[in-house]
This record gives sequence, C-alpha cells and structure tokens, in this order.
Amino acid sequence: MARKSRKNPVEVTPPVEDQSIRAAVYIRLSVEDKYTGSISIEGQRMLIENFIEQNPEITAYDVYIDNGQKGTTFDRPAFQRMLSDIEAGHVNCVIVKDLSRLGRNTIDTGYYIERYFREWNVRFIALTDQFDTSDTKSSANIFLPLRNMVNEAYALDISRKVKAQQRQAMRDGKYVGGRAPYGYMKDPEDCHRLVVDPVAAPVVRQIFQWASEGAGLNAIVRRLNEAGHQAPSHYKRDIGELTHEALIGCGQWQTRTVGKILRSGVYTGDMVQGYTKTIDHRQVPAPAEEWTVVPGTHEAIVSRELFDKVQGMLEATAREHAKKPVDAYSDNPLKGVVFCADCGRPLHRQRCRRKKTADKYIYYCLTNSRVAEGGCSGVFIYEDDLLASLMTVLVETMDTVLGQYKLSLADDQQSAERIAALKERAASLNRELNKMQMFSGSLYENLVQGVLDTTEYLRLKETYAQKADTLTAELETVSSELQVLKEKSEKMMSLARDAREIRKNRRLTSELIHRLIERVEVSHDKQITVTYTFVTDYEHYKEALERCANM
Repeated sequence: MARKSRKNPVEVTPPVEDQSIRAAVYIRLSVEDKYTGSISIEGQRMLIENFIEQNPEITAYDVYIDNGQKGTTFDRPAFQRMLSDIEAGHVNCVIVKDLSRLGRNTIDTGYYIERYFREWNVRFIALTDQFDTSDTKSSANIFLPLRNMVNEAYALDISRKVKAQQRQAMRDGKYVGGRAPYGYMKDPEDCHRLVVDPVAAPVVRQIFQWASEGAGLNAIVRRLNEAGHQAPSHYKRDIGELTHEALIGCGQWQTRTVGKILRSGVYTGDMVQGYTKTIDHRQVPAPAEEWTVVPGTHEAIVSRELFDKVQGMLEATAREHAKKPVDAYSDNPLKGVVFCADCGRPLHRQRCRRKKTADKYIYYCLTNSRVAEGGCSGVFIYEDDLLASLMTVLVETMDTVLGQYKLSLADDQQSAERIAALKERAASLNRELNKMQMFSGSLYENLVQGVLDTTEYLRLKETYAQKADTLTAELETVSSELQVLKEKSEKMMSLARDAREIRKNRRLTSELIHRLIERVEVSHDKQITVTYTFVTDYEHYKEALERCANM
C-alpha cells in the first residue's frame, strides 16, 4: 500500500477546548525481533495498558498493531490507519513502548515526533525511554535525535546480522524460503527441512517425464490444464500457504511455471538456494556460480539421471533458439487491453513473416492450445484490421461524449460565470469560518477572566460550533461543485485534443489506446466490444453534478 505523503505543511484548525486524552496504542514487532528477543506484541500491549490504568485521564481509543513490519519504513498498514484517525480528530495522543517501536529511521521518526504530531496537537509518549512531548522540561527530549540515530544504526546492524544468519543457514543446507517449492512441504517439526508433498510430487514427476519424452512447454501446460491439476499458486492457497490475492494468479498452468520447475535442482534432493541477490535495493537473478548448493538434504522427487536428461534437452533447445536471428517484435499497441470475448483470456500477439511484404501481426486466443482443446470457440484477427475497426468506433464514441459534455452546461460563458460565483462564495464562507474559529478561541479566555459565566460560555460555544458546522457543510458542497466543473473542463479539453490527434494522424498510438480504452473484446466472428475510460469518466462526472444539484 502506497502511503499518503503527510510531509507537506498542513493548516490545522485550532481545536476547541477539549480536555479528554484519546490515545492510540501503537505496537510494532519486526521480523528481526524474533532473532533479538525483543518484547512481544502482548508484552508491549500489557506495558501500555498498565500505564493507561495508572493515568485515568487517558483513555485508549484503539490499538494499532504492525506485526512483521520494519521500523525503517513508515509504509505500515496499522501506522497509516492511525494517522488517518489522527487527522479525523479521533486520536490526540500516541503511546508506544519505546522510540524504536515508532520507527528506526532518524529523519522520518524525527519528523513525526517533532513536526507532524505537534501540528496535529498530538501528545506522544514513549514509556521505557521516559519521553513525553507534554513534558517540555524533560532531559529525555534533549537526547531525542541521538536516540533516533542509535535506533537506525541498530536496525541496520540487526538487518546485516539476520542476512548473515540466513546465508549461514543456506550453507548448512537449511531451507530459508517463506514457502516450500511446489512438490514439497515444510517439515512440521523443522521449518528449515523439506519433505515430499504426496499430492503435488506426482505432478512434478509427470512434468519431468513428459519433458524427457520430448514434449515442449506448451504441450506440457495444456496436458496439465486438461488433466485438471491445480496451478501451484491455487494449490498453495488451498492448503493455506498463500493468502494474498495478488500472488494467486489466473488459476491455469503457464509455460513460465513449468520451465521454472524443470530447471530447479531442488527436485533431485539437493538444497539449491540464492537464485537472486539484492543490488541497489532490487532483486536481480544471481549467476549459477553464486548459488548455494548443498547435496542430499532431503528426499528426491526425480532421479538425477532424469533431471540431467531434461537439462540436456532444454539446453539443446536453447542453443537452437539462439541460432535464429534476433528480430525484435514491434511494440504491442494493445498490450493488456485486448481479450477473447468467449473465454475472457488475453489474446496472444504473434508475428506472421512475409517474404515480399512487411510482416503482419495477428491476435489469437491460446485457450485451445494451452488450456484444453475445444475450451473456446477461438479468435483470430489481424492487428491492422482490429486497429482500423477500433479507430472508427472510437472516433464516433468520442464525438458523442464530447457533445454530451457540451450539453451538460448551456455554454462556456455560463460555465465560467458559475465557476466565478462559486469561488466568490467559497471565499466568503472561509472568511465566516475564520471568524467563528476566532470567536470560539476567545471564549475560554473570557471564561477564565470572568467576562463570561459557565452557562454563557457553554451556550456561546454550542452556538459557534453549530454555525461552524453549517458553514463547513456549505463550503464542502461549493468545493465539490467547483471540483466537478474543473474536472469536466479538463477532461473535455483532453478528449477534444485526443480526437483531433486521431483525425489528423489517422492512427492509434499505444499511449492513446491506454488513455482512452479500458478493454477490447473480440469474438469468433471478429466483432469487437469496447469499454472506454472516457465514457466511464463522463458518467462519474454526470453523477457528481447531479449530487451537487441536490445538495
């Protein structure tokens, strides 16, 4: 989850006097903590709850737990949820066990403690460090930057130690991956040891047997899909090893998956690890000489003779392929956009070579060759024909939507006048809100000085609060309509520019296609169905305009 930037200056409305302390109990446990014996989640919770019990003026609003999250980044789900609750006004205090639980990045940790929490009037307490932002005289505050630097250095040192332990475990023949390779399971008694999976292992043996008999990757993939064998990601999901939807895949076997299995030496009983390495914070393939190989660590699924035979056949195929001249494909203008109307799978793009004319490209469905014979009615269409048809229907639809945009407001002059009136009203509402906030801010001072008694103070406070709520609601309505009108103008101008470009150049570029089109479906009889992004945008605009009119 990409985190929202909160480092831009924010204008925070001075709070109406509110003496209640609503605390966020923030708890973090990183992956490295299990190696260091750091206090557990329950231990952190108990420590903070005991503190709250001893300080009855503080109530716990919610508990935010980031389990397995590093302290060097603040892109943590629970932490981001806590910030949202702070900005919504639900939380005005954050309590952690110690400063390192908040973070181990010197700059960002300092930013949240010294700037962000202060701007949102949030009290921050780190118990074991005896740090409390409400205690401005505490000596702990003086050493805050030093503590943050120590925590960051500690995080880097722990990270290096953990990686060193993993490398040593790999050299000792221990499995250090998060999930066992397809065909194996982790030993329930030792998570660093692999045992044969009785369900998946026969599928692996069959894959190697087919490959040794000369079957290509495409043929093996189709046989697996026709036989109904679950793809590895779906199988892992069903046995509970995979939970994140982004890792599940489409549910069909792929040539890439089969190729990876056929090249993995782990199926011979050897522990082969270190296929990738980190360079500049990116995972890249490591050369074979850098892999960590420990022979005979677990039961083999295929014999070494069968594995070596398959490797020889794969290398021979690779050598033959390398002899062919490399003639790169042209860019695919419909990449990720065009699908089969029958089975819904993406259409495959293939080049058809021509001796006397330019090569042609076609799109066709792979279901019958990769999944199952007769699994689809089949789709075949030339790229030139598809682009020509697409351009015709695209221009017609763009003209229709542009007309609808123009009719949504009587004319540009009326639109400009409406925008000017809305801006003037927004400025007026902001001035009124500032007055209410100023009046509200002076009430407490007048109460203390005896100008107002308690009854008058509470009555005026409620009156100003109600007026502020009314003004805020109207300002939100005005701002929403302004945003709708602004987006309408921008989208209409952008759409008009794209329409002019298509008419002028008589061609569709990849950039235009991906900006204007969400999905193209092609049927067996070459009929196309298009879902346009700009049509969806206009429908959203129309709905927003109707909501504004009803406010």
